[in-house]
Amino acid sequence: MSKFSIIEAPSILGLKPSGVELLPYALRNAGFHQQLNADYEGYVTPPAFNSQRDPQTQVLNLAEIETYSRLLAEVVESVVQSNRFPIVLGGDCSILIGNMLTLRRLGHYGLFFIDGHADFYQPSAAAEIAEASSMDLAIVTGYGPEHLTNIDGLKPLVCEEDVILFGDRDAEIAQHEGSQDVRIISQIAAHDLASIRQIGVKKAASTLLEQLLSKSLNGFWIHLDVDVLNDDIMPAVDYRMPDGLSFAQLTDVLQVLIASPKAIGIDITIFNPKLDSDGSIAQALTQALVAGLTPVSESYS
Repeated sequence: MSKFSIIEAPSILGLKPSGVELLPYALRNAGFHQQLNADYEGYVTPPAFNSQRDPQTQVLNLAEIETYSRLLAEVVESVVQSNRFPIVLGGDCSILIGNMLTLRRLGHYGLFFIDGHADFYQPSAAAEIAEASSMDLAIVTGYGPEHLTNIDGLKPLVCEEDVILFGDRDAEIAQHEGSQDVRIISQIAAHDLASIRQIGVKKAASTLLEQLLSKSLNGFWIHLDVDVLNDDIMPAVDYRMPDGLSFAQLTDVLQVLIASPKAIGIDITIFNPKLDSDGSIAQALTQALVAGLTPVSESYS
């Protein structure tokens, strides 16, 4: 039996009904599940999208995200406890909350956060930002509404000093929109696209992983938002930005991370198949992901 176990978590609660909920189906149709010979753990049904903001925090779907995070955490915990490797397919980035809730319950875990955005917004910073998918890194490290940062009294879901932020390129946009600066107010090790290019993307991933593993962690989770990829090859996202990683670079990064026995699971988010009319982007993404995850398949088979 394969040690991969796919969980479909197509939540749009942290974003909008735009099409990201179709990510699991698009990857399945492109052969992702079959090529990894993955077990199928199931589909975690999200609550209905609520277009009304929470009156106190102004966050969309606050209560619904809390509920969904608990549901998702139960499924992820079952997979981890059975010594399998969960691959959680979103949906939007707010699914990270449930994944980190799982690991917070189980022990002391880190987070390798691969994303084109730092996702460190606060609802009070910019009135128009009401989406938890723009706040997920802030939320899991304890910055934000208590309903989400302190589920089960476990705040923070991951210690900020146990987080690597890798490949973001939205600093100017975030500052303009009123986001707090992850590099100023937190102890997160933040390495933007320009800085990892100076080192070399694969070498940077290896060096930063070593830094993360120098801590006394039980393991680490990988968060992958596909908008870390270059807009020329990954235009199928809702918030586009110029530049980004190549598919080959993404594969290199994943291979570095997955080769570590401390890697405990991964979520994949934000790909919008409605913006991929002929399915070619899903095919290319699948090839890059399968190649990046292959070391796990080989060592666990």
